[in-house]
Amino acid sequence: MDWEGKADGSGRVQDRRGIRPGVAVGGGLGSLIVLGLVYFLGMDPQQAQQLGNMVGGRIQQKQGDQNAKPINDENLKFAETVIALTDEVWIDQFRKMGQSYRKPEMVLFAEAVNTKCGRAPSSVGPFYCPADSTVYLDPTFFNTLEKELGGSKAKFSQAYVISHEVGHHVQNLLGYNELVERFRAREGENSGIRLELQADYLAGVWAHHAEKSKHIVEPGDVESAITTAKSIGDDAIQKKTQGWVSPEKFNHGKAQQRLKYFMEGFRTGDASKAALERFFNPNVRPLDL
Repeated sequence: MDWEGKADGSGRVQDRRGIRPGVAVGGGLGSLIVLGLVYFLGMDPQQAQQLGNMVGGRIQQKQGDQNAKPINDENLKFAETVIALTDEVWIDQFRKMGQSYRKPEMVLFAEAVNTKCGRAPSSVGPFYCPADSTVYLDPTFFNTLEKELGGSKAKFSQAYVISHEVGHHVQNLLGYNELVERFRAREGENSGIRLELQADYLAGVWAHHAEKSKHIVEPGDVESAITTAKSIGDDAIQKKTQGWVSPEKFNHGKAQQRLKYFMEGFRTGDASKAALERFFNPNVRPLDL
């Protein structure tokens, strides 16, 4: 991925990697309300849910080393560039919708982080918290992609991950987070698949327009994104972690679905109302999308 110098995101990302978060205190433990939870680390969805149930509550805001300095490394520069590129694309797309785009915040952290959705450990993977409109990411997760895909080929997949989480912010602004609740009583937790597949599609839409305006895609990039999409479907993760597939426990969609919608968004760049609302067709079940 040709990303360096493509956008000025200086100061766009909060770097909390040198700050230890406080612990959750008071009140009962609640579930982590994270609509953008993605299991990019090959984590069993059941384990991630258990982690979600273990965090939450009122957060003690006492920090660790208040004088800790941010780590000015390539991960920070890359995150700043990609989030700035998503800003450019979605500002333009929202303008075409007749709306104003409110930029999300982005935070890099290490080990754990306090959010308005609760206290989250790194093991939950990159996520978006709608309560504070922030994308959270522990960059050590990038190391996993680099091991799997190799060096520069991993950059486009890393950008796909960030743009997927920004896709959840776009959904939040457009009201799709609330819309999915209408389906939850009938479909249960599987209704969240609608949001996840739509976020994959939105990530593809972003990549389409970023490539068109900034020429960020290099040979092998799309293939690396395809490899990533194939590996993060619920079916692929369950088969890897437990040896069998349980469709009734899916919450992000099958690998072929995730790949299908990312590639469709990348091919078309269509962020129209019709393109987005089809993910909420009441006549089509989530796993049949």
